[in-house]
Amino acid sequence: MASLPSSCWHWVPLLSLLLVAMDEMAMASLYDDIDVVWGKDHSFFYTDAPDDNQTLALCLDKTHGSAFHTKEAYLYARFDVDLMLVPDNSAGTVTTLYLMPEDAPWEYHDEVDLEFLGNATGEPYTLHTNIFVNGVGHRVQQFRLWFDPAADFHTYSIDWNPKRITILVDGVPIRDFKNNEKDGVPFPTWQKMRLQGSLWNADDWATQGGRIKTDWSAAPFYANYRNLRVSWCQPSPGVAWCGDEPPESTWFEQGLDAAALRNARDTHMIYDYCNDDNQFKAKEFPKECTLD
Repeated sequence: MASLPSSCWHWVPLLSLLLVAMDEMAMASLYDDIDVVWGKDHSFFYTDAPDDNQTLALCLDKTHGSAFHTKEAYLYARFDVDLMLVPDNSAGTVTTLYLMPEDAPWEYHDEVDLEFLGNATGEPYTLHTNIFVNGVGHRVQQFRLWFDPAADFHTYSIDWNPKRITILVDGVPIRDFKNNEKDGVPFPTWQKMRLQGSLWNADDWATQGGRIKTDWSAAPFYANYRNLRVSWCQPSPGVAWCGDEPPESTWFEQGLDAAALRNARDTHMIYDYCNDDNQFKAKEFPKECTLD
């Protein structure tokens, strides 16, 4: 992997050189597909021999982090991106990959979250997932990954269609949120969303509930993104667009490996809101927790 700068502030000349090189190579450009939306002075693009993969590095130091989103917003799509997390002592840092609409009022916004909670050296990352619909979240499930996500790139995917939202890691489904609107469970069906990513400091809660703080002597921290793929939703034959898929259609049930999903949940899930008696002791569990 290409060596990264020892300071977030060294990005300007490096970015200029890399953009010239990429223009000469006429390669497919991640740079063309995303916008850095904050922390532009803490992000840069580079190509990594021998694969010449164009990579976006987000940087975090004590001043601030950085974030991007796709230039396009989509209503139903599958998003795949390769991501390599902050190595070594990443406690307090959070690297994210998520869907969110751009302009929706907070009380009505939808969101699909993957948040990678940093670790003290030698401890595993926690993948924290959540789903918001119409401004309401609290649908948290957490997982331990079965590999070191900071040692190499791995593929993380969000497949959002009219029937379900599926989160996958290296093609393995780990979470599935079905569209059960007919049973009174809200589901995101009307707001276009962008894929977004960020690297930021959250040491008030991210690592062991905030007990372990960010070690700024180890900064700068880097998270690396590459190979963004977006596949628009394809309706079943005879249907004009995905939103018109009839309720009885099983088109989007195809290809989901139910056995792999059960195994991932049984093996790697460490928290499920549907099993949290403390969170819901004063009220009923969310309706989706009682549905198959």
